[in-house]
Amino acid sequence: MIKIAIIGGTGVYDPKILSNVRSEETMTPYGKVEYKVGEYAGKDVAFLPRHGSNHSIAPHLINYRANIWAMKKIGVENIIATTAVGSLNIEMKPGDFVIVDQFLDFTKSRIGTFYEGGERGVVHVDVTEPYCPILRSIISDAGKALDISIHKNGVYVCTEGPRFETPAEINMFAKLGGDLVGMTNVPEAVLAREAEMCYSTVSMVTNYAAGISPQPLTHAEVVETMSANSENIKRLIMKSIELIEIGKNACKCKMALAEYGGFKL
Repeated sequence: MIKIAIIGGTGVYDPKILSNVRSEETMTPYGKVEYKVGEYAGKDVAFLPRHGSNHSIAPHLINYRANIWAMKKIGVENIIATTAVGSLNIEMKPGDFVIVDQFLDFTKSRIGTFYEGGERGVVHVDVTEPYCPILRSIISDAGKALDISIHKNGVYVCTEGPRFETPAEINMFAKLGGDLVGMTNVPEAVLAREAEMCYSTVSMVTNYAAGISPQPLTHAEVVETMSANSENIKRLIMKSIELIEIGKNACKCKMALAEYGGFKL
C-alpha cells in the first residue's frame, strides 16, 4: 500500500518528481478526491495538490476532511505537507525554509474535526506536538544532507483567507508569538492527527507579511519566490522520502486516539 503522501501547496504542483505516475481517485464520506501516485526511491508515493491541479480552490474552501480521509483510506502513514507563507520574523527571510512545530488557529468557518457527534461521537485530540517529531527530524536531516539551510522551529499562524492580512493583524500575531502566516495548515494538521497519521509541514517563506514588507503583497510575488526555489523544495522533499523508514517511526502519532479505540474509517 501507499505509505507516503506529499500534500503540495502553492508552487509545488509537480508530480513529475515521481516516476511511473498514474492518476487515481478515492471516494470519501466528504466527496471524491483525485490525486497522483508514483514511485520514488523504491516507495509508492501519493501526490495531492491542495488547491487543485490548476490552483482553483481557495484556502477556505479546500475539502480538508476529504483529502485526509482519502490518504488514510489508501494506507498513507506519513504526510509531508508544503506551504507558502509570509514571515513575521525578520530572521525568516524570503526563500528560507521552516519546519513548523506549532500553530495558532485564526480560521473562522472551517470544520476542523471528523468527530462532530452522532454515530462518530466526539473526541478531544491532544495536539501538544501538532507535527510529527520524527518526520520533522527527517526533514531536518534531509536539509543537512543537501546543504539546504532550514529553520528547525516556527509558529504558523493560520488565517481564513483568501485575502492577505492587515498590518494590525500581523502586529497582533507577532506579539502572540507567531513566526509565519499562511492560510492552509489548519485544520489539515489536526485532521491528520485525528486520523493517527504522521504529519509534518515544511514552509517556504515567500515574502514578509503586511506592515513588514516595504510594498503591497501580491500573489505573483508568492509564485515568483516559489518558482525561484522550486528545485530546492523538490530536492528536500525527495531526500526526506529517501530517509523515511516505512513502519519504523516510533512516534505517538499512530496512537493519538488510543483512548477512544483508535481512528475508524
